[in-house]
Amino acid sequence: MNHRNLGSTGISVSEMGMGCMPLSITGRPSEEQAMATIHAALDAGITFFDTADCYCLDTADMGHNERILAKALRGNASVVVATKGGLIRPEGRWEADGRPERLREACEASLLALEQDHIFLYQFHRPDPLVPFADSIQALADLQKEGKIVHIGLSNVTVAELEEALAIVPIVSVQNRLNVFDRSSLDVLKRSEELGISFLPYSPLNGMSQAGKIGEHDVLSGIADEHGVTPQQVALAWLLQLSPVIIPIPGASRSESIINSAGASDLTLSTIELEQLNVIS
Repeated sequence: MNHRNLGSTGISVSEMGMGCMPLSITGRPSEEQAMATIHAALDAGITFFDTADCYCLDTADMGHNERILAKALRGNASVVVATKGGLIRPEGRWEADGRPERLREACEASLLALEQDHIFLYQFHRPDPLVPFADSIQALADLQKEGKIVHIGLSNVTVAELEEALAIVPIVSVQNRLNVFDRSSLDVLKRSEELGISFLPYSPLNGMSQAGKIGEHDVLSGIADEHGVTPQQVALAWLLQLSPVIIPIPGASRSESIINSAGASDLTLSTIELEQLNVIS
């Protein structure tokens, strides 16, 4: 597995991470299977895991994903776990809550769930339209000053919001949706690249419900056949070659899925193949 710098943190992580949400939401696997999937990722060379306090079923289940990761990674000091705060799950809904007091509660709960005395990368999950964005970011800056957060990241932001955050505190990563079918965040990627900020594309395989259907696309399946790989690996390789600051975080609930995703690190696409993928609509 190749490695890439994680923003300005001074460390490198596997260029393919793992998005852990599928281990904890509706339809989630057993704890045994979830643990096996995380261990399969480790065996495949993955050292970067993305989670969030809200990856769970509902309010009573908050922190489920973080607890699973903590248990699976206990004693492993060679990995980086990035978590997020800013969403809540009342009655299973996904709702923003960027109030400073809520972010403090969320961060402290994540410290307990992850069994850590600090969080290496804490990401603001989503801007809250009812709370000034600067207030939410200042809350994370305060937690960083207290030593509870080492580095700060953003998720689901615009270029303007990234710039606003940077005026308050250093930002090392941005996590937005980006894949071969959805390029709505290319402007955020470009600015992140200019600033040396890592870009963590979520839904790199077009989302959980669509990942298995990627092979139905003629261009992806044709390129996959040429290389003897899967269409999913082609989609991930496209992201890796799109920018040196990209670290995809494909989700997985089965060992086979994350092993397949990790294999994209070994795939190099030709200029012609990249051009074919660049014009997919």
